[in-house]
Amino acid sequence: MPGQQGRYPPQTPEFEPLVSDERDPEVLSKYQNLLADEPRRISPKMLAIGFTASMIVLGIILWYFQPPPRVPKSEVVGYVDHSTGVGKLPFMGYNTWNAYACNINETVVLESARLMKSLGLPDVGYEYVGIDDCYSEKQRSPQGDIVASKERFPSGMRKVTDEIHSLGLKAGIYSDSGWFTCQLYPGSYGNEERDAKLFQEEWGFDLLKYDNCAVPFDSVIKEGMVGKYTRMAKALSDLTKKTGKQMLFSLCQWGREEPWLWARKLGHTWRTTDDINPSWGSITDLLNRNSFYAWASDFYGHNDMDMLEVGNGQLTYDEAKSHFTAWALMKSPLVIGTHLKDATKETLEILTNKEIIAINQDPVFGTGITPFRWGVNPDWTWNWTHPASFWSGQSQNGTVFMLLNTLGTPVDLSFTLTESPWIRAGRQYSVRDLWTHTENGTAVRNFTARAVPPHGVVALLMKDAGDEPEGTQPPCARPEWCMREDGRRIDQ
Repeated sequence: MPGQQGRYPPQTPEFEPLVSDERDPEVLSKYQNLLADEPRRISPKMLAIGFTASMIVLGIILWYFQPPPRVPKSEVVGYVDHSTGVGKLPFMGYNTWNAYACNINETVVLESARLMKSLGLPDVGYEYVGIDDCYSEKQRSPQGDIVASKERFPSGMRKVTDEIHSLGLKAGIYSDSGWFTCQLYPGSYGNEERDAKLFQEEWGFDLLKYDNCAVPFDSVIKEGMVGKYTRMAKALSDLTKKTGKQMLFSLCQWGREEPWLWARKLGHTWRTTDDINPSWGSITDLLNRNSFYAWASDFYGHNDMDMLEVGNGQLTYDEAKSHFTAWALMKSPLVIGTHLKDATKETLEILTNKEIIAINQDPVFGTGITPFRWGVNPDWTWNWTHPASFWSGQSQNGTVFMLLNTLGTPVDLSFTLTESPWIRAGRQYSVRDLWTHTENGTAVRNFTARAVPPHGVVALLMKDAGDEPEGTQPPCARPEWCMREDGRRIDQ
């Protein structure tokens, strides 16, 4: 048809499509001028080359247009590997120093481990048995290793840790970031990798407490506090990568250079103050200091308020309760430091309070209690004799409160519930006492603890129990800038 010469195939008899065998002689004769020569066969090699080239081009196109890859959140923070689970919660255990100081040997250590087991302490969470200073010879071996005292630990450290492990417990050891320990036994400065390997692989320890004595001269170390502790942190991290096992690393640097700002990248706990002693003045001093950085404790990193003095010195029953409550609810490690064979019923009652320990070991909320009102002093007052009295924090089962009487006479301690940031306005709360283990009714707006004994404590767990009673007055529990819908303030 005119104007359609470009149409293919042409619709004329000589351009009928081939529908019969193309090798038929008649077909070949009829279409010989239309049939091309027999097409060339493409070799398998050429096919392979073509396919490969196509895949390369396709790969380049896909790579260019692909979305950015999802980068998994690292489980390593600094030198601390969170994937192992080690140190997520405050560790609990026993340490020899407060009870025995340098008077230790394998009999003392293993007897303490067996007493932990027989007293049921592992059942409530205590699992580490820590050997402190004075366990070694005064000199390293000719090969450069720390040597366990032949007199104090004649069976060798591996035998000791094997027996501790056989009880279902874990073992802790001690060293120092300087030339010597605080009692002038070999420290680990310059031998960090060697000692890390010795402590974990050869001796079988699970925890390292690392002290801060015998600091090398500035011209030698050329590091600050962070750098000095990074040396062992790196050695332990490298060992973890090699063995798949992680030691719990407890920095004992006495709160120097604000470890709550940097130490969680190096270890699991960090001391926040100088050493504790078994007196009420020491308890309140450490509590006062820690009140200003209590916020720093969380999963995998905890303020270490030092070992427990429950059962030691002249602490009264109420003082010991207050001490244990504060350390536990502030998420400090709980490390027993008394002679277990002489522990009284009251001492064990305090150390095994499951409801208090449950807050310390809460798997949902890693942060501890913080003060919301000081009480005796204006808020944010530094006073080592009268630290903050009113504290609160979160837990998986409700809001935790600690009320502390720092005075020498019984007092009533009252607060408005919404002074705590974790309480909802317009709600009422059930009240459980974590020391009497009783349900104490429902609190609406306010709560008063009556006649709290001298240096005593009240620990409460409050749970939301629904809306407060209709018509509860005044309209706002805390009147500051409380306003009607018409814009009229009720606090004026």
